[in-house]
Amino acid sequence: MKLYLFNTLGRTKQEFKPIAEGKAGMYTCGPTVYNYQHIGNFRTFLFEDFLKRVLIYNGYEVNHIMNITDVGHLVSDADEGEDKMEIGSARTGKTVWEIAEYYTKVFMEDSEALNIIPPTRYTKATDYIKEQIEMIKCLEEKGYTYITTDGVYFDTSLLSDYGKLAQLDVEGMQEGSRVEFSSEKRNKTDFALWKFSPKDKKRQMEWDSPWGTGFPGWHIECSAMSRKFLGDTFDIHCGGIDHIPVHHTNEIAQSEACTGKPFVNYWLHGAFLEEEDGKMSKSKGEFLRLKTLTDNGFSPLDFRYLCLGTHYRKRMLFSWELLESAKNSLERLRQNIKRMRDENLPGREGENQRAELYRTDFIESINDDLNMPQALAVMWEVVRNNTISDKLRLELIYDFDRVFGLELEKEKSHLIEIPDEVIELAENRLRARTEKNFKLADELREKIKSMGYEVADKKDGYELRKL
Repeated sequence: MKLYLFNTLGRTKQEFKPIAEGKAGMYTCGPTVYNYQHIGNFRTFLFEDFLKRVLIYNGYEVNHIMNITDVGHLVSDADEGEDKMEIGSARTGKTVWEIAEYYTKVFMEDSEALNIIPPTRYTKATDYIKEQIEMIKCLEEKGYTYITTDGVYFDTSLLSDYGKLAQLDVEGMQEGSRVEFSSEKRNKTDFALWKFSPKDKKRQMEWDSPWGTGFPGWHIECSAMSRKFLGDTFDIHCGGIDHIPVHHTNEIAQSEACTGKPFVNYWLHGAFLEEEDGKMSKSKGEFLRLKTLTDNGFSPLDFRYLCLGTHYRKRMLFSWELLESAKNSLERLRQNIKRMRDENLPGREGENQRAELYRTDFIESINDDLNMPQALAVMWEVVRNNTISDKLRLELIYDFDRVFGLELEKEKSHLIEIPDEVIELAENRLRARTEKNFKLADELREKIKSMGYEVADKKDGYELRKL
């Protein structure tokens, strides 16, 4: 079955056609390790994990590279201000090397807790300074660079298609709308490839280069490292939508200027996770970490389930109430799985055909630009269909979980223990409601209540809570 992905480059849904048959080269922008990653960052990392799992489910061998930015990410798109790593060092009193190691370790621990499949290779920017310098030299030899008092810059005016990813109107841009305009920059959109170390103080991270002592700009690391491990042109590049107008736009410019070839065939971008007061951001000071959720009684997989409920290209609103609902839905799913394991009830004639129809519906959902909400709905239909044997339903659910990553084959019912008879009553009530037998549904609700539980109707079924 064909896989379709929404390509930001062109703003269309396109059939995925890899460069090498049966293989997919994939680069994802990883963390800048000057601070903890908040749950908005992890929403992006989870969408990329869903993509990777869908590729694997479709039989592709995925070569996945993720960068660890431990130098060169300045606080301003204008290539001004301090390196975020230096800011992190000043905040913590530790060296930049120490905080990079610490926050990288926490990021990997959080990723493991969320059941995110690790990349084929993590690449730290500081391990590939040589490759970044070589790429800058390539751009210099081809005439795309110029030098100012603070660094080596890329001249965007030399590319006729600069800004094609973001569909930027470069001519119509006003100063300050994307970057502050420096008097030494030839064009508003020019960006730093190499920054010179300040003369009045020594940086903790700096290297010698043909242009002077300094450090690489943020954008060049991704171009150099993806090229080293994925080639001049590769299949998929991912990140958050905030990377479109600057970081990814500049990656394309410098990579295609150096190689003379298309950089990436498919660009995928995830929308923001937002709180009621707007986008989650470290610059606000306090932000929600995965540990914040676990400290409040939620598991990392509760958050993973929550993210499955919103398409990756849609804004996702976070609230504790929504997370509580996701937690209960996941627990109800586990309780249903436990019951199927214990009872192993037989199905009815024709169950194999019905099961294959569900499998087809599931594949159509995930292959339609990663439609995880629809794929979840298919799984819940399987859960509720008692004309299929428990054994066959479990096979389907476990197969679907190769994409969901909820660890459903593990015995996990640690949040609330709901008696089997209560769940059976709730399932009977759901069938009564489906058949519009509301009198019976009300009677079953009261019976459930008399046993110490409350049943609440949800879009995907119901939710049980202990009174």
